[in-house]
Amino acid sequence: MLPRRATRQVTVGDDRVGRVLIGGSAPVSVQTMCAGYTYDIDACVAEIERYAKAGADLVRVAVPERKDTEALAQIIPQVSVPIVADVHFHYQRALEAVESGVHKIRLNPGNISDRDQVNAVIDACKSRGIPIRIGVNEGSIIERKDKQRRAVELGQYFAGHRSGHLLAIMIAKLEEYLDIFRERDFHDIVISAKSMDAALVIDAYTEIAARFDYPLHLGVTHAGTRDTGSIRSVVALGSLLANGIGDTVRISYASDHIDEVKDAAEMLCCLGLRARKGVELVACPTCGRIQVDLFTLVKEVERTLMPRLELPMKVAVMGCIVNGPGEAEGADVAVFAGDRRGIIYVQGERVANVPEPEILNRLLAECLAFEAKVKRGEATLGQKVVKIVPPDPIGDLGSGHARIAAGLVQPVTVSQTH
Repeated sequence: MLPRRATRQVTVGDDRVGRVLIGGSAPVSVQTMCAGYTYDIDACVAEIERYAKAGADLVRVAVPERKDTEALAQIIPQVSVPIVADVHFHYQRALEAVESGVHKIRLNPGNISDRDQVNAVIDACKSRGIPIRIGVNEGSIIERKDKQRRAVELGQYFAGHRSGHLLAIMIAKLEEYLDIFRERDFHDIVISAKSMDAALVIDAYTEIAARFDYPLHLGVTHAGTRDTGSIRSVVALGSLLANGIGDTVRISYASDHIDEVKDAAEMLCCLGLRARKGVELVACPTCGRIQVDLFTLVKEVERTLMPRLELPMKVAVMGCIVNGPGEAEGADVAVFAGDRRGIIYVQGERVANVPEPEILNRLLAECLAFEAKVKRGEATLGQKVVKIVPPDPIGDLGSGHARIAAGLVQPVTVSQTH
């Protein structure tokens, strides 16, 4: 991990919802976007609060029509996180969103380029202390209205390097747009430069980070479903974050956006850029040594245990006595399984040896009991008590084959019937 890149800092929010700092020394924040219609006020509020509960620091909403910006005036007083208005084609929507009390505006240089219109938005945001994200997307930077200019740009793009010309256009458009903001002495700016190409995203943000000191909003646009989008997004965003680039992130899926929040938060936790909330579950991938139905056990642990625990304890569910002891030693609560049984440890101390059908309930009970001890100040997360010695492979959890090989099992002779 390289040190975080030094940037300016912007503030998003107010006294009621709180203030999210972006850039500078602030933690990397997580964003997502509502999938429903903004004008459907009750549904929009419910969706925003669902994301906030899952860990979103900011939520963006689309405002393509006046009825959407009018709805913001009723939505914003009911939610608990700052709201970003996504403005694409009509600068009036940005002005209306500002009047409705929105906390941040997102503008797309490829769609709103008229200088007087941009100036009007800048002045409105400046008077209210509202930051603006300049979002340069691969899909919108090439000319759309002027067919001749579009043909030239597309021709240049496809004639050259796979993404070199597109990258040049993104940076050029961004520089042109930033000039307008500098002339208005407006610097509460966040920059994004998204693409569906993970490699281009890495290149674009790396180049932009070298040229500007504004905080960066990271994202891979049109990433796909969670199955493919998670890989595409984490490859790009994780690489940038590990190199100190990025101040706020959105992972984008063509599916339930709650997963965007969960996966972005997990990515940041894995990189040490966000404090974990709730359980960190560790589970082995299984192999030929497995002697319990670990897949079912892990799913049941995730379903029944994780929602009931509040503290960021590490829980390990391991399937054999090879890797199990090491994980149990490093976890707050752990179970490793053997011959249809499970040995449960709490911070390295063995507390139970139970048959397979009892593993889940006993593990849950030990986790809840340990969490209660931590809350009472009688235990501390992340502290192991004793060093675990792996069990004898022919002992409590040993396999039948190991016992036979050790001569501990009376051979059985089966007579043959002719």
